Amino acid sequence: MEFVIKISQFLLSLSLLIVLHELGHFIPAKAFKTRVEKFYLFFDVKYSLFKKKIGETVYGIGWLPLGGYVKISGMIDESMDKEQMAQPPQPWEFRYKPSWQRLIIMLGGVTVNFILAYVIYVFISFAYGDIDITSSSVKDGYMVTNPILKDLGIKTGDKVIAINDEEIETVSQIRRKIISAEKLTILSGNETKEVVLPEDFLGQFSSSESKSFFSLRYPFILEKIPDTSINASAGLQPKDVIVSLNGKSLKYYDQYDAIMDSLTATHKTIDVGILRDGQQLTKTLKVEDGKFEIKAGGDLNDLERLGYYDIVKTDYTFGESFGAGLLKFKDQVASYGEQLKKIFNPKTGAYKGVGGFKAIYDVFPDTWSWQDFWALTAFLSIMLGVLNLLPIPALDGGHVMFLLYEMISGRKPSEKFLERAQMVGFFILIALVLFANGNDIFKALFK
Repeated sequence: MEFVIKISQFLLSLSLLIVLHELGHFIPAKAFKTRVEKFYLFFDVKYSLFKKKIGETVYGIGWLPLGGYVKISGMIDESMDKEQMAQPPQPWEFRYKPSWQRLIIMLGGVTVNFILAYVIYVFISFAYGDIDITSSSVKDGYMVTNPILKDLGIKTGDKVIAINDEEIETVSQIRRKIISAEKLTILSGNETKEVVLPEDFLGQFSSSESKSFFSLRYPFILEKIPDTSINASAGLQPKDVIVSLNGKSLKYYDQYDAIMDSLTATHKTIDVGILRDGQQLTKTLKVEDGKFEIKAGGDLNDLERLGYYDIVKTDYTFGESFGAGLLKFKDQVASYGEQLKKIFNPKTGAYKGVGGFKAIYDVFPDTWSWQDFWALTAFLSIMLGVLNLLPIPALDGGHVMFLLYEMISGRKPSEKFLERAQMVGFFILIALVLFANGNDIFKALFK
């Protein structure tokens, strides 16, 4: 079931982004009376799952879910229709249109991507508001499991108070800023220390099995007591909080293993302190192989209810949502720009984290959440827009590059040159796709 939920979100998001991106090319092409021969979701290599001709355009769904395309008459694209290009330009063809119209057509896809992301962030802001945790309320630091951070001398209980000398005010800032981090200021106990991150920090992180940096420390909140558990009849309830084990205080779940290791060697049962609806209870629980056979969980509402952190909730009116959405949009564009800079710098090793379709699939949760779905779709829309602007022939950015050259110089590159550039760009794209998806395969096989 989890697979069905993840793949459904993945395909729905991907399909939406592809259709809208190509629609961004389609609409201005039609507005400028340019013939569009095909409009396809996914690629129809020798075969289509569905196709129907309406007017002069064939609309269809291909079988290869690697993207989509519109085929515009008189445009040098992945179809490499040399026969058509050998004929004199016709008024309905892309190559016949003035350069400014061709530029608008080529920029249409990425424009839609950016507009879509912004609109999504506006409605996310309006529908859900913002939820964050103040850094000042993180009294006992963060949980640290990543071996890279541990090797740098950072441990559970340490607190990040600044990144690149910029003070951290909310927990979410850590996730946003650590991508471009060069230096962390850490409060460890009563000692403040600076930790300089290695240049290949992101590369090391990409190669690490742990995919978290700093996590909130949660109490031991019971989520589920399986019917088959040895403690199924112990009178436990979901949302019970375990606060002590044989009299030893248990404030956070990350303390559990160490305490249990000291007890289970000599104990078959353990007296457990329970916090339930503000009341203290004691339960005697059975232990088997060092486990109670119960599942821990919890969410932000639980943390707020128990008073562990100060949670700040911000609601926006519809008018305020436009400003809040713009801030989210700008932050994500800037963040992804920082990631690309790191990726294109071999010294950072960030290229090791580049992934393909498997990596995109993995970011979707295994439970359905419209908030998460739309937030991820907005980010993927930004990613698609930025990547398409890269000046690589065969991408929108490559076409834009040649059009700008034509508009500035007054000289149009020859069709032979454009055909060769398109082929070069196509092979570059194939190489990038193979590299990204190869990374996914390598990680699956050797991690």
